[in-house]
Amino acid sequence: MEIEEMAVRDAYRIRPRIHSDERGAFFESFRDGEFTRVTGHVFRPVQTNFSANHRGVLRGMHGVSLPPGQAKYVTCVRGAVLDIVLDVRVGSPTFAAYDVNLLEPGKGTAVFLPDGMAHGFVSLTHDSCVSYVFDTPYVPGTPFEINPFDPDLGLPWPLTEKPVVAAKDLRAPGLSRAAELGILPRYEDCLAHYARQRAAVPSEFVPEFAGELAGELAGEKE
Repeated sequence: MEIEEMAVRDAYRIRPRIHSDERGAFFESFRDGEFTRVTGHVFRPVQTNFSANHRGVLRGMHGVSLPPGQAKYVTCVRGAVLDIVLDVRVGSPTFAAYDVNLLEPGKGTAVFLPDGMAHGFVSLTHDSCVSYVFDTPYVPGTPFEINPFDPDLGLPWPLTEKPVVAAKDLRAPGLSRAAELGILPRYEDCLAHYARQRAAVPSEFVPEFAGELAGELAGEKE
């Protein structure tokens, strides 16, 4: 599989190698050791959710406070969605940056979001289905929302008709206001969280990230 970092630092796009024959197709969506070696992130699934969506449904932008945090691995298993990842870690070099991906089952593309990101998508087809795999269970009171139509962000939703959006998302603050309210995770806290996760993994899985991570943490303390 091809794993590459997106425009949002620490978020990754995963493109599997698809094997096709007269029966159809087969591919690996996730492989633990390879994922950790390439990204330096540790991802241990503990909860899986699915959402079924009518065409034009827009879900986002959603994040989870740290602690407890919640990394996620997102794929589309039916239909097609335009997926957006947004860096909301205050102090991050890519704060307010976003990346856009078309997710559909035939290509098997997935996106990985570490703790500290906001995520959303718009359904491009009728009855799309999105899979979310999480490394922590849902904890009431910890999710937060960023308004998907924040004019300062200008997220490129491909809307040809009025979208179907939850009232809580429409009422959500824009990114700058959310930062003022103190509801966003801090970059330095996210780095420390990633480091604790890495420390629990055998060193042979993440050797190339040890020095880099130490430098990032030292820089945050200066």
